[in-house]
Amino acid sequence: MRAVVFFLFGALLALAAGCSSNGERQDFTSEADLYERAQSQLNRSNWESAIRSLQLLEEHFPFGKYAEQAQLELIYAYYRSGDPDAATASADRFIRLHPQHRNVDYAYYMKGLAAYSKDESFLAKIIPLDQTQRDPGAARESLAYFTQLLNRYPESPYAQDAKKRMLYLRNRLARYEIHVANYYFKRGAYLASVNRGQYVLENYQETPAVPDALAVIVQGYHLLGMDELADRNLAVLRLNYPDHPAFDNSGEFNYQHGDIEERSWVSRATFGLFDKRDPRGFDSRRVYDPQYQDAPRATQ
Repeated sequence: MRAVVFFLFGALLALAAGCSSNGERQDFTSEADLYERAQSQLNRSNWESAIRSLQLLEEHFPFGKYAEQAQLELIYAYYRSGDPDAATASADRFIRLHPQHRNVDYAYYMKGLAAYSKDESFLAKIIPLDQTQRDPGAARESLAYFTQLLNRYPESPYAQDAKKRMLYLRNRLARYEIHVANYYFKRGAYLASVNRGQYVLENYQETPAVPDALAVIVQGYHLLGMDELADRNLAVLRLNYPDHPAFDNSGEFNYQHGDIEERSWVSRATFGLFDKRDPRGFDSRRVYDPQYQDAPRATQ
């Protein structure tokens, strides 16, 4: 008798599980129905629900009419939901499965956009943080992805937007190198400062950081006692950027200009929100970078 009871109990559990599973499966009537539901959720910016619907679509109709389009839209849904890593993984998967797809350039573009969005933190939207002083890892990643897109699909409809974002990223990465060079001056690592300046000249030509890169090299070689190299780069700086702040009123290079002084305790205690004195070091953005010429000073 006990065996019969256990058998009936097990059968009831299996039936309940089957009904639950069938209930999930019967939540939609067809591939088109499920795809339309996902579209409606995307249009309402209901990203989490859209992700679940698109995943169900791929699970139940992997070779259906909407399968490939659903995979592309899943990339977008992950991106808009604030999950750039999942968006990148989905884009990589689409590229791997459909390398010759007519819209594969979109997957490459979304990889760059997902990495680009990693620096758009909630705090950055409230406080005007200086993005050029933040960890450049995501910026480098995004620049590499956009470069890959342009190399493979220069005529892509996403190429123009990618180029604009790449311009911003190159400017930001170049300025980051100058910040690091200024830090090395403070630490007395003059050769390291020179190397950072050289890196900007070699990798980020035509960015607004180039004048400061030259000034960094001039100052670094001067402090290293390598006056011939300092004078050679000084001539280039004076010829191309005679208005650089490192030149005094008589047109001579001020070798004290790049000195960095300690911030006050008020500045440190408030993370730079108060006592916003101009930072020392080489930073000519308000002279050569249109983005900063009329902009409010960013918090460091």
